[in-house]
Amino acid sequence: MSEYPADIYTEAEPDPYTLNNLGPLTGLAGIWTSAAGKDVAPKAEGPETSTYIEHAEFQPIDAQTNGPQIFYGLRYHVRIVKPDEVESFHDQVGYWLWEAATGTVIQTLSIPRGQTAMAMGHTTADAKSFKLEAVRGAETNGILSNPFLEHAFKTLRYNIAVTINDDGSWSYEQETLLSVLGKPEPFRHTDRNTLRKIGEPTPNPTARAAMAAEAEEKAKA
Repeated sequence: MSEYPADIYTEAEPDPYTLNNLGPLTGLAGIWTSAAGKDVAPKAEGPETSTYIEHAEFQPIDAQTNGPQIFYGLRYHVRIVKPDEVESFHDQVGYWLWEAATGTVIQTLSIPRGQTAMAMGHTTADAKSFKLEAVRGAETNGILSNPFLEHAFKTLRYNIAVTINDDGSWSYEQETLLSVLGKPEPFRHTDRNTLRKIGEPTPNPTARAAMAAEAEEKAKA
């Protein structure tokens, strides 16, 4: 049985205030940084552990509808460098999305090494921790890579676990399972970090318009 209504065409009417409707993603909105990231990656001589500095921006977008379906979400950009370096160690963009009707969390991600993925999970609106997964070959939470990565570092699975901490920070633990050319067993590429807020989010465009209209009405009163 489908969890969606029979009428797939009539557009839902979303709330303009995205920041009030992010559910478990509420604690991710804003601008964040940390110098304590840990990465374990495959190298010819064996696993290499690196420390990294991360800057992440998560900004609310206007609600997105697919007929009756409503997503509230955050557009994000993550840039990572190694200590004392300028060159990007990792760059990533995408969206975090929350569908309250089904309790679904989605992360889309794209990196400029020619790879994109969509991970999904289920949780509750008030959850302080949740997990998402993307699996090679899946139709709804899959992974696509350029030909070289398919040849040499094939991604089999991607998992991320997020925890919203009591002190206002948030943490993630991420694992990417790779089939590395010439290696008999898959490699578990891991990343983890705890990010602390350095800036507040900017309200989404429809929220700003609604606030301006409300202010104008108050001024007339």
